[in-house]
Amino acid sequence: MLVEHAERTSVFADWTYYPELLARPVPRYTSYPTAAEFVDEDFEARQRAAIGAVRGTVSLYIHIPYCREICWYCGCNTGAANRTQRLTHYLEALHHEIELLASELDPSVRISRIAFGGGSPNAIQPTDFVRLVDTLTVNFRMDRPVLSIELDPRSLSSPWLMAIRGIGVIKASLGVQTLDARVQSAIGRVQPKDSIERAVEGLRRAGVNSINFDLMYGLPFQDDAVLAQTLDETIAMGADRVALFGYAHVPHMIPRQQRIDASRLPGQVDRFRMAAEGYRQLVDAGYQAVGFDHFALPGDDLARAARTGALQRNFQGFTDDSAPVLLGLGASSISEFPDLFVQNEKNAGAYRTLVHDGHLSGRRGVERTAEDRRRGGIITGLLCHNEALVPPDLMDEAQARLQPFVERGLVTIADGHIRLERGCEPYARSIAAVFDAYRAGPHQFSSAV
Repeated sequence: MLVEHAERTSVFADWTYYPELLARPVPRYTSYPTAAEFVDEDFEARQRAAIGAVRGTVSLYIHIPYCREICWYCGCNTGAANRTQRLTHYLEALHHEIELLASELDPSVRISRIAFGGGSPNAIQPTDFVRLVDTLTVNFRMDRPVLSIELDPRSLSSPWLMAIRGIGVIKASLGVQTLDARVQSAIGRVQPKDSIERAVEGLRRAGVNSINFDLMYGLPFQDDAVLAQTLDETIAMGADRVALFGYAHVPHMIPRQQRIDASRLPGQVDRFRMAAEGYRQLVDAGYQAVGFDHFALPGDDLARAARTGALQRNFQGFTDDSAPVLLGLGASSISEFPDLFVQNEKNAGAYRTLVHDGHLSGRRGVERTAEDRRRGGIITGLLCHNEALVPPDLMDEAQARLQPFVERGLVTIADGHIRLERGCEPYARSIAAVFDAYRAGPHQFSSAV
């Protein structure tokens, strides 16, 4: 059987292309149930109860839904930071929400991590960032938290670098996407290589010891050579981590993507080849593969977590964060509790109104059942650790859908254990989807590669 499949498929780097196994779009599984299962309801009472029940160590995520420039490919909940009053009002609400949420927490709660994301957190002024951290410090009990931040290198100024150093941020993620000028123009994100180099050098001087580059394949005008050049330059700049994502072109869902010329996008086989060759290029350069689309130098915390079995997955992707609870602050941010996912009001104006009226702003979410947690544990095991112990009833249910992956040597099953084998990376999400009880519905997702 394996020989028959090999004869009619193509091999790129260490990956074999089986288009029939990638035909069905699947979620990224940053949660289970996924955000597609969230319902629009007033979750404030459930949010308040979940916050009040938290004990011990938790992480915070702070969302800044603004950017100095809006990139055409971007699917994030973000708007243009072109009006000072808009940012001022948003930050006022965010400060108030911090006070509201902190007042609901048990005194035993300690903050071990704080992540600032967006949008682009450096769309606000560095002085406003310092004030925001001050408010967090005053209202929450801190346990020497690890601070991380997402940054737009195009607007990473010297005052911002001073603030980062003063606050003690040690992890940063740069939105790079590509270093090719033609591709940059085609996606509405022009940023010369020297601006990225200056950002990296400035962050190193500011004490940041882990710098991530967010990169994409499957972009317009991008081919193997273009991607390889971007990866070469990324490696030369010393990125500690690399996230290599496939661009998802869904202009019917993200109107700003209509500005991208779809006729210039690479086809599915080309996307697969770029992902495979990019994977091998990074591994050959000394990066450790983490999950299916992240890479880290061996000494980085993320690589260590992958080696020791401590790797986790949450709404920020693969992470070494072991806290059982993530509290989201800001418009559209998501809080994760053992039994509940709850998302704040997405619209920044409506969010401000709710918070100023003294309300927690959870307006979407889903309650996690015992069955959700059971299936979610299997999905997390497969994506983070390449294996999972599956109860007999779920194994019986999944057997037929797993068989195509087993026949191609991508999966082995023994004594109730499922193991993902070498070369399974492009199929990992599709294999995980076998255990997803919600995927019989009409939801649309991005291509698995």
